[in-house]
Amino acid sequence: MKRWMLLPLLALAGCAQIDNYPQAVKVPAPAGMAGVWQSEGPQSALVSPQAMASLLISPQGDTLDCRQWQRVIAKPGKLSQIDDELVNINRQLRVMPVTVTHGIMHYDGLTLKKVSQPTGECRKALSESKDHPKQQVIQDIQPALMQNHFADGSTAG
Repeated sequence: MKRWMLLPLLALAGCAQIDNYPQAVKVPAPAGMAGVWQSEGPQSALVSPQAMASLLISPQGDTLDCRQWQRVIAKPGKLSQIDDELVNINRQLRVMPVTVTHGIMHYDGLTLKKVSQPTGECRKALSESKDHPKQQVIQDIQPALMQNHFADGSTAG
């Protein structure tokens, strides 16, 4: 009997449920968090050792989670505060905590370092995100690495 009484309490202990993207209140980026954060080297949270992850954060709290390998997948979002925890919520309603400790960002199983500018592909995705503010995922950008490569491994000359 104790087990079934515990179940409703566990359900209530989780994060606040967000049912639609506009419901999440955007918060400004904390000091030092705005900018471009990028993975460095292979990471187990990425699909391949050659894959790269970037998180772009505006001072106002707008975000773009940009992953690239054989294709680019970019998900616009915004910083929000849930139960005193800073999170990134994307337009698909995925909520991921964001923390920075000693200049290293921890986000979605990744460790990211601040860099001076985004990759060309992430810049294109950011521009497309601004042009289409309701688009949940941007995935029509081809990585530069793949543009001149053929299936047999040869390159265009």
